[in-house]
Order: sequence, then C-alpha cells, then structure tokens
Amino acid sequence: MRITLVLALLLSLVSCTEKLELKVLQFNIWQEGTVIDGGFDAVVNEIIRTDADFITLSEVRNYDGTRFSDRIVAALKQKGETYHSFFSHDSGVISRFPLVDSMTVFPLKNDQGSIYKLVADVKGNKVSVYTAHLDYRNCAYYDVKGYNGSSWEPQAPVMNVDSVLVLNRRSVRDDAIIAFIKDAAKDIANGNLIILGGDFNEPSHLDWIEETKNSLDHQGLIIPWDVSTLLDAAGYKDSYRAKYPNPLTHPGITYPADTPASPINKLTWAPKADERERIDFIHYYPDRRLELLESVVVGPSGSIERNKRVQNSSEDKFIEPIGIWPTDHKALLTTFVLSY
Repeated sequence: MRITLVLALLLSLVSCTEKLELKVLQFNIWQEGTVIDGGFDAVVNEIIRTDADFITLSEVRNYDGTRFSDRIVAALKQKGETYHSFFSHDSGVISRFPLVDSMTVFPLKNDQGSIYKLVADVKGNKVSVYTAHLDYRNCAYYDVKGYNGSSWEPQAPVMNVDSVLVLNRRSVRDDAIIAFIKDAAKDIANGNLIILGGDFNEPSHLDWIEETKNSLDHQGLIIPWDVSTLLDAAGYKDSYRAKYPNPLTHPGITYPADTPASPINKLTWAPKADERERIDFIHYYPDRRLELLESVVVGPSGSIERNKRVQNSSEDKFIEPIGIWPTDHKALLTTFVLSY
C-alpha cells in the first residue's frame, strides 16, 4: 500500500509539469535588410513566419538615427505581434516575453563586435538571452581558402594550423566570448537559463574535423577554432551540432545565402571568394528544464561558390522563404521545450 501511494505521488508530480515550446531565431539582417529592396519588411515577415519567441539580431546599423530593434518592434506591433526590445547597435535582441533585466556585456568599440543581453521571465523561469555579432576582421578561414579578406585576389592557401590560429587571434572574438562566459556564469549561479545567438564570423571546431578536412576547401586541415572551443570547454552546447552531429551530412552552412532578388556581385564580400561556412550559431547551457527539440536553417538552400549560384545537396532541413530573402546570411531557428 505504501509503495502504491509513493508511486501515485510521483505520478501526480510528473503530471503537474507543464511544457512550453521556446523558439529562438538567429538572424543576421545585413545592415537592416537595406541591401535588398523591401528588405526591412521581409525581416518583419520572416520573424512572424518563424513564430520566434526570441530573435537575436546581428549586423545591425541603426540607420536613420533610430534603433533598429525599436523599429522592428513597432513594425511587428502594427501586424498584431507584441515584442519587447532592449537595445541594438551592431547586435540586438527582441523578446516576446517582458524584460526583467538588460545589459551590455561587450560594448561595440572600433567596430569590433558586441554582445548584449536581456533577461525575460518565462513561466517563472528567468531566461538570459545573449546576442552577439563578433569581430568581422581577421577571419582566418579566408586565408585557408586562398583569400586574405582584404585584396580578395587568389593567393596560396595557409596550410599550417598554428599559423591559421595566429591569424585568427588578431581579432577580438576571443575577448568577447570570454566576457560572455564570465557574465553568464553569474546568471547560471542564480538559476537562469542561458541562450546565446549570434554571427560569430568564425567557423566551429565541430565542423573542421577529420571527416571534413578534404571538403569545402578546408585544405586537409583540422582546426580547433577558438570561439567554439572556448564555449565547448565552458559546457555550452551548439544547438545545431547537438541535433545533427555529422557535419558531412548536415554542414548547416549559414553564409553566404544566395538571394535571387539581388545581383550576384552583392551577395558576398568579393565575387571571387568561396566563403561557405556555418558562422551563425545558437548555443545553450544544458539544464534539466530545457530540452532541445529541433534546429533548422531558415532561408534559401542555395549558396554562392566562387561567383556561381550552387544548390544545396546536403541533408540539412530548410525553411525556404516565401518571398524575397533580405540578407546574405541564412538564419537559424532552434526550438526548445521548457518544463515548468
């Protein structure tokens, strides 16, 4: 009888647990979508279509003397969607849930990237959502592919891992991500859930591995890229790789996107370059309350490869745009299940 009562109590506790889907959209909006005609409206429409709860924005420019996140929130409100914003300058984040806190974690200085944070209350759980647009300079994966990121003329690829990492560390991406890890550690200690979305302007060490060293112009190299390695060491999970661990079948390329509405010479930093990489990410800190459900690429399946439009041949899942696609990046949509 006693065992039966204990089981009944446990079952009742389990049945009292409710669940809520949380969708996070990492969206590099390419200077507010202004490069593509109708780009701003397309950004708004894609946010609505994905039904995202948190949107981490990167490559924000705050044109016209107004904050982009505020303009997006106002445009969404006109379409019956209520969101809340904190700040946008190079990066930004908006939330469906009211904010309880917000702060600058890594301020923009000399155009070398930024990280901002908001904290929202979701069914009694504080969720810290960080947004990043990391330093776009000294992207050493260009050097591996035979371009140096400035002249863009073809050159001999850098073939030494140590040399690649020396080149890569000329940026301040490491400094930014270390600032994030330190700040988030305080929130973890306070019981907050942690989500980080952003354009890292750097590949993942989970993609440059033995199995992929001879694909995508990796030149036979296995590279422990700094930002993803630092996050991994701190216990963070890469949502796309957690869902799809094989980078051969699911490369998850987010940059560059082939945008049919734009001339091809506007879709990469240089028409001759082959930049295909996964540089937009959503990371999270494991917590029993937060279960990873799905992660998909949002945007055109096509990419740009050496001034040619190429179609995706991987097993990646895509949410293809209905109308124009407003940016040179593909977005990433990750769905979590929150138990509360």
